[in-house]
Amino acid sequence: MTEVSRSASASSALSSEERLLAAIAYGESSTRDLYEEMAALASVMVRQMKARGYSTIDAFTSKDKNFSFVRADGNARYAKLMKATEKDIEKSPPMSDAVKAARNAFSGGVDFSNGAYFWDGADIKSNYKHHAKVKSGIHITDPVHNIYGISDSGKTKILYKTVKKKVGGQVKTVREEVGRYTWVYESTAGVGGTIFWRYGRDWVTVTRAKEYR
Repeated sequence: MTEVSRSASASSALSSEERLLAAIAYGESSTRDLYEEMAALASVMVRQMKARGYSTIDAFTSKDKNFSFVRADGNARYAKLMKATEKDIEKSPPMSDAVKAARNAFSGGVDFSNGAYFWDGADIKSNYKHHAKVKSGIHITDPVHNIYGISDSGKTKILYKTVKKKVGGQVKTVREEVGRYTWVYESTAGVGGTIFWRYGRDWVTVTRAKEYR
């Protein structure tokens, strides 16, 4: 991105929502400071906000505190952008890109996450064995997404329901298969230091889960 485009993207006055989303994307992203990674994170945040019925990022992250921890965990990058003057932001290419990423997400621009609802950073590799998503079952849908060289962890699981049926004139309780799935999370993108995920279609169908929870 050129200096001209960075300046243009962050030159207009920042709204509180734009600053907050930019700070979250900046704080959650890796120190590689890639615009595409921050834009992908911002897109997921806006998608989650809308899916959960919130009208603002502030309301979303104030009430659903477990989705993005940077507002409360002392994240230095988040704090830096929240405290920065607009002139400071204009002078910083990474922070300017974070603002551009926020505005891109709010305006429905390019979604570099490819429809994701979740993400993970380097901890999915360093804590692979004990990671919640890995335990649930993950599937890398494209080798390009696998920025950490991790393995799929899916295993086929079958869900049953108990029903009563008349068999030979007698009512018997039998188990019937509801459906099966092999993984819970499937990758949608790998950008910078972040892998993006959505729920697997089979898992959503079988469990009737909501895509954003």
